[in-house]
Order: sequence, then C-alpha cells, then structure tokens
Amino acid sequence: MKINLTPLDFSTRQYFPGAHGNPFDRVLHTFDKIQAIPAPVFAILLLLLAALTTRANLPLTIALFLFFSTDWLAIALLPHFGKSYGPPQPPTLILAFMRSIAFVLPTPLAITLQFIGTLLMFYAFWIEPHRIHITRQKFFSPNRLPGPPLRVLHISDLHLERMTRREQMLNEYIRRLNPDIILFSGDFLSLSYREDEQAIQQVRQLLEGWQAPLGVYAVSGSPAVDLPHIFPRILEGLPIQRLENRSILLETQGGPLRLIGLTCTHNPTTDAPQIEQLLQQPSPPGCFTILLYHSPDLAPALQNAPIDLMLSGHTHGGQVRLPLIGALFTASLYGRKLQSGRYELNKLTLYISRGIGLEGAGAPRVRFLCPPEIILWEIEKQPSKSG
Repeated sequence: MKINLTPLDFSTRQYFPGAHGNPFDRVLHTFDKIQAIPAPVFAILLLLLAALTTRANLPLTIALFLFFSTDWLAIALLPHFGKSYGPPQPPTLILAFMRSIAFVLPTPLAITLQFIGTLLMFYAFWIEPHRIHITRQKFFSPNRLPGPPLRVLHISDLHLERMTRREQMLNEYIRRLNPDIILFSGDFLSLSYREDEQAIQQVRQLLEGWQAPLGVYAVSGSPAVDLPHIFPRILEGLPIQRLENRSILLETQGGPLRLIGLTCTHNPTTDAPQIEQLLQQPSPPGCFTILLYHSPDLAPALQNAPIDLMLSGHTHGGQVRLPLIGALFTASLYGRKLQSGRYELNKLTLYISRGIGLEGAGAPRVRFLCPPEIILWEIEKQPSKSG
C-alpha cells in the first residue's frame, strides 16, 4: 500500500505508546482494579447490569446474565487449557457492555445477537489467537546479484506468558521454512510476566530453537515490556545477536546486506537522529539495508533515507479488526494510518507485523480477523525490463 505520511513533530509530547505512564498503560491499571473485585461482588454487578439493560424483565434479565456468565467462564478457563493467562473479569465486563448495546434493538433480534456473540467470543478468545499465519513477501532490488533470493524471516511481539501450542507451532514453522536469516523486532514477554522467572526460562527455551545460516538478530521492544535489566538475561548465552544501536554488514550470495537495529524509545524525535548517525557508517555501494525497529512510528521520518526495508511490530495489527473498518486501536502515534502489513513511503518499504502473542496485563487475550503472523521475505534482483 502506497501512502503519503508527513512526519509529525513530537518534541513537546510527554507520553509515548509503549512507554511507562502512557494513556493505554493507565487503562490497563484500571483493569487491574476490576480484576481485584471479589467474584461474588462482580457477579452481582453483572446481574445489576443485566437488569438495567432489560428494564428488570425477569426472564430477559436471567437470560442476559447467563450470557454474561458464559463469557466469564469461557475466559476464566483459558489458563486451565493452556491457551492464555489473562485476568477474566476485565474482558467479561467489556463484553457485557457490548452485549447490552444490542438491546436497543427489538428483543428477538437482540437475543439472536447474543447467541452470535457467544460464538464470536469463543472464536476470538479460543481459536484465532493460536492460528499462526505465514505471510510471504517479495522484494525486488536492482542492486542484488542474480541468483537464489535471500530468505529473511521476520518475527515480532512474542509476548510469552507460558509456553503454549502456539509457541511450539512457531518453532515448527521456523524449522520448516528454513530461512537464511531470522530477525526479531522486539517484545519477548507479556506485560504480566515480564519479570516472571518461569516465563523468562521458557522464552529462552523457545529461542534456543531459532537457527539460520546467516544468524539470528534481535532488538528490544517497548521499554515498558522488554525491561532493561531483563532483556540481556533473555539473550544471555543464546546464539542470538543483540542488534541494539548497531549497524553490521553481512555477506550473502546476492551481495552485501546491512542490518541496522535501534533501541526503541517510541520517541521519533530522539530516535531518528540515531538512525541517521548509523547510516553514516561506511558500507559498500548498492548495499541492501534493513532497519529493525520495534515501532512503525519512525518510518515517516526515514522515508527518504537510504533504507530499503524497515521491519517493525508493536501494533499487533490492532488485534481486533472489523470488515471495511480495520483496526479499532493501534497504539501508534499516527493512529490508524499505520496498522499492519506492507506500506510504501517514498523510498522506504515498511512492514508492520501483527505479531505472535497478546499484550498482557488486563488487556483481553483476543484476536479477531487479525491472526498472529510470521513474515518470510524473499529478496532478489529486480528482473530486467524486456524490450
């Protein structure tokens, strides 16, 4: 998708997505308070909401309360089946308000929508978050040499809580795809488990399975997720190179490859000049350049820089997308203009991964029309134009 996006000035902005104290972070702390409500009291609140929604019509109140309770039970059971490990009460309350809105419609239609809602809830919480999609992309460059394409696997936003079937499938896909190089664009652990010893050991166990002939490279993600005192521990002793504020050159069959990685602060005003400094380091003419940076928000400031491909994540694609509308929320400084997928910004190609895992803390462990993904790039020489 080609887009025109003028870089914005964030020099006076106080809070940034992915950093401590941002508005989304404050919302998650509010969700913590909802989870702290004792279960009997929370059940009474749901019953009162059902009665208020149905104007105290007893049969309808009981029916709606049963739908609320079904959501609560289904979400509460997710950890017991090794699916996800979030608090059940905040998403249950969100769903309860969404279900209540349906009662502005005639009662038969509202009840029908409740049954549909139950099916959608089960799909979005139990099924889609665990179906990893392999996205295939091609990049044709005039500077590459003829021959087999360079196969680059981009992975982002693990947000591991506990090892599940999803993470096992990820490593199965990596072995099956057998890429030349693996690039990870940040966020190893869930917000809820970022200092959890078992999560740290299990993410290390997962990373041990990542292997590629040209190596595995990673940058840290959001500072609120990949904590500075935890991130080095995750990679310690593993065959993964930490690509933080570095530019390195690799020799490939198709010519030299330059990898640039930067620690993400989510502030383009301070991070863009650091990229410009790294770009000043000497490199061979026509060197293909990949930038690995957690947030896509840096792309508008770099759209005319000598960077061929920028690989990012952070947005999760919104996790919940609606037909014709797209993501409801992206945690991007540019709002819904940068959601997920491939964007062409002047000279720069940007890809925003939907990621693997889920945000954590009180955020719902949900995906809808936004499955997790890994992206396999094939970078090869641009075909010559035939006369």
